[in-house]
Amino acid sequence: MEQSIKQLLNKYNIKPSKRLGQNFLIDESVLEKIIIAAELSEKDTILEIGPGLGILTLELAKKVKQVIAVEKDKKMCEILQELLDVGNVKNVKIINNDILKVRSSEFGVQDYKVVANLPYYIASPVIRMFLETENKPESMILMVQKEVAQRICARPPQMSILAVAVQFYAQPKIVSEVSKTSFFPQPKVDSAIIRITPRINTNKITNNRKFDTKRFFGMVKNGFAHKRKLLISNLKNGFEVRSFKFEDLFEEIGVDIKSRAENLSVENWIKLYGKIENIL
Repeated sequence: MEQSIKQLLNKYNIKPSKRLGQNFLIDESVLEKIIIAAELSEKDTILEIGPGLGILTLELAKKVKQVIAVEKDKKMCEILQELLDVGNVKNVKIINNDILKVRSSEFGVQDYKVVANLPYYIASPVIRMFLETENKPESMILMVQKEVAQRICARPPQMSILAVAVQFYAQPKIVSEVSKTSFFPQPKVDSAIIRITPRINTNKITNNRKFDTKRFFGMVKNGFAHKRKLLISNLKNGFEVRSFKFEDLFEEIGVDIKSRAENLSVENWIKLYGKIENIL
């Protein structure tokens, strides 16, 4: 598989772009793990982000109704199209664009799954984008840096803004860790395959149909503003409200007043937000 990648790169006289985070998968066993994790069927439409040379694309196309491949690199799009033509693959649509700039209406689908090998610099914004869009995917099977996967799936006392954001909208799970030797060129760090299953709606965890997510995440951002400070101090500074005691609110929801932001679960944040909103 590695030899095939190198031959394609030499044939088209191209070098993997560090700027675009182009590290191509060369381990067939990892490819199989992604396919299995995606739980594919002949009725599925797959949105693949960054197909590159199409190693995963071609495998997906064999098993699903349609693959929509969004690729930022124009040269990669040309190569992928040629490979599709040679293989007489008809169920792959290529969109030459930055995934963060593509409107969901351009995909032209309602029910879909996302499969992608995401470079570090776009992992967080891409995940947030799909979880916050109205037409959410059925599932997201992503290859991300191992550290990012661990942050997404973290539990107290190792929470982060990213963990709160993803776990508010979805249920994440690490499927498998992937060695850096599974890629060419070889990156500096290991990766992981992660499965993110969006919630059908967030009302089940908020118990509030008028839940203002913008204000909620503003509160969470305030809580994580200064990592070395206690959460209660960050919130007092962020809200600049003196008409009530955060100490009392913490006691009501069962959170230690000496907690830092990373100590709170998503459920803790939701309860705290509800108390603050009721008072304000």
